[in-house]
Amino acid sequence: MLSDKKILVGITGSIAAYKSAILVREFVKLGADVKVIMTQAATEFISPLTLSTLSKNPVSIEFVKDEERGIWENHVDLGLWADAFVFAPLSANTLSKMVSGNSDNFLIATYLSAKCPVWVAPAMDLDMFKHFSTQENLSKLSEKGVHIVEPTAGELASGLEGKGRMEEPENIARVVHEYFMDDSELKGKKIVITGGPTYEAIDPVRFIGNHSSGLTGVLLADACANRGAEVVLVTGPTKYKVQNPTIKTLSIQTAEQMMDAVKGEWPSSQVGIFSAAVSDYRPAKAASEKIKKSDQDIELKLVKNPDILAWAGETRTSDQYLVGFALETENEEENAKGKFERKKLDLLVLNSLKDERAGFRHSTNKVTFIQKNNKLTNFELKEKSEMVEDILNAIEEDIK
Repeated sequence: MLSDKKILVGITGSIAAYKSAILVREFVKLGADVKVIMTQAATEFISPLTLSTLSKNPVSIEFVKDEERGIWENHVDLGLWADAFVFAPLSANTLSKMVSGNSDNFLIATYLSAKCPVWVAPAMDLDMFKHFSTQENLSKLSEKGVHIVEPTAGELASGLEGKGRMEEPENIARVVHEYFMDDSELKGKKIVITGGPTYEAIDPVRFIGNHSSGLTGVLLADACANRGAEVVLVTGPTKYKVQNPTIKTLSIQTAEQMMDAVKGEWPSSQVGIFSAAVSDYRPAKAASEKIKKSDQDIELKLVKNPDILAWAGETRTSDQYLVGFALETENEEENAKGKFERKKLDLLVLNSLKDERAGFRHSTNKVTFIQKNNKLTNFELKEKSEMVEDILNAIEEDIK
């Protein structure tokens, strides 16, 4: 959900600054582009190199980058760049400067130039936090629309017990994420996703399958859930696990089992994303015991599996949005366009085994979107996690 968001993390002089490394990592994991601004005092608690490494961007501290060459840091551009500004930890000193506008350091100067939503996560000893000046300053910020992430109670650096501990980084990231999630067209919608291969038994130890890893289905499920959707993932065998605990996962082995699961979920869903690599055929009858090797050839009779995507297209209502996937090795666009029409899709994601590092067993993929009115969108090779966000963005744009 934060894949297109730019987040500034402001770090001030507090022992809780060590937690800022975890916060930066959380934002990066959610797909955000993160830049860090530190006060000089903050550098006494955590290394700028650590934060630069985690954010993959240089850390800003002073107004001047290179005094000899006259290169300065543009706080105005940086403030306008951000979609969100998060002060964590926020010291009492920086809090007072935010209220008074005392821009004697680069962090406050950037804050005064920013036009994005701002969050502050105070961190200080309990008496400092309770002090009337701190409480008045927090009230003033809140009145002006700044979001306050209240500190928690517990053991403090001073050895005292009480309220003043900076909220845990994972919870701060969740608060910011939920703020932007409210803008998602997928929020509150039920989405059924199929992923992974299907395994069709020949005997108790052999099967017909394919090289699908199931990674795309899992990434789709997490990305949809992170945008606030109610997600059901129907997946064949895969080593990958979803991260979002709200996802309902139905694990299956065969195409018939996947069909049964989809029949139970698709009628009540608003969106279907069918990324599974379903075996087209299965043995007419699986042997109950392992087939022994002999000198004779054997014949294996195959029967057609149910076409899950076609069924979903035939039974869909006008209010449902349907996405299918196609993997082609020849006449890619022509075959994909035919599938798009036959299966009654809103979006088809086409990829080819001819593209290096695309398709099965890679963390990357190179795809083309086929949409209504013969709209084609070609994408460069990118990580599958990024491809998934492109898919959801296209769905949201169509729904909107």
